Amino acid sequence: MSARLTITPITPHFVAEVSGIDLREPLPAGMAAEIDAAMDGYAALVFRDQALNDAQQRAFGEALGTIEASRATVDVEKARLADKQINDISNLAADGSILAADARKRMFNLGNQLWHSDSSFKAVPAKYSMLHARVIPPSGGATEVADMRGAWDALEPEMQEKLRDLVCEHSLLFSRALLGFGEFTEQERVTFAPVQQRLVRFFPSTGRRSLFLSAHIGRILGWQVPEALALIRDLMEHATDRRFVYSHQWRVNDLLMWDNRTTMHRGRPFDDKKFPRDMRRVTITDVASTMQQAA
Repeated sequence: MSARLTITPITPHFVAEVSGIDLREPLPAGMAAEIDAAMDGYAALVFRDQALNDAQQRAFGEALGTIEASRATVDVEKARLADKQINDISNLAADGSILAADARKRMFNLGNQLWHSDSSFKAVPAKYSMLHARVIPPSGGATEVADMRGAWDALEPEMQEKLRDLVCEHSLLFSRALLGFGEFTEQERVTFAPVQQRLVRFFPSTGRRSLFLSAHIGRILGWQVPEALALIRDLMEHATDRRFVYSHQWRVNDLLMWDNRTTMHRGRPFDDKKFPRDMRRVTITDVASTMQQAA
């Protein structure tokens, strides 16, 4: 690591805090590679006291890869943020007011409280997510991240062999159905049509495997749906055991970055009918479908 970049473990093998860097400025030469190496070594990084605007947050994302081109939400025509490369992870309407209790977008956004991997429902899923805190509530609203490499390593060899070659179907239709939300337009149903992803991923850069779990999973190819979902539920319970989970308690201007290939995450509840929470996320797309990558 360079002299400017300091990595301090928060958990032994999973989450670290990064200091000695100002993300408002362009990354120095070689710094992107150092951050990539830190993400390989851990799976989530915390950058404190980063007073970013949207353009600066987007520039940081662009330094590390290709930003996803489209938002995955309902009512995209009512977006609060002008920059389509910034995901609005808030409880705010287009006019800046708190979403009504029965607002369609609020009901949809409750799905963020389910364990998931960002954009696993896209043919080419996400690589990194970078979530930045602009306004936080006085209590609640933590973000939890779960280590899917550790969860894979802890499985019995017989279970690893059973899972190794399985392929799942992912969709926002599946995850929102878990909460009873099915009020999609016909265009949204087309946009959110299921895609195939490997259940187990291999990373040549580290030689490690990871479970690729998400609330977006609704089927396993070749399996009966009830049997498939029973297996997925068991795996989700295993993978979110507290020994694999980090809970991030937000401060304004924190940036939390996680690797969607090797983690799941979820938002925790807060009084979203009373207090604003303005979080903004930049998401880096992966280089290819999991189906094109090594098993």
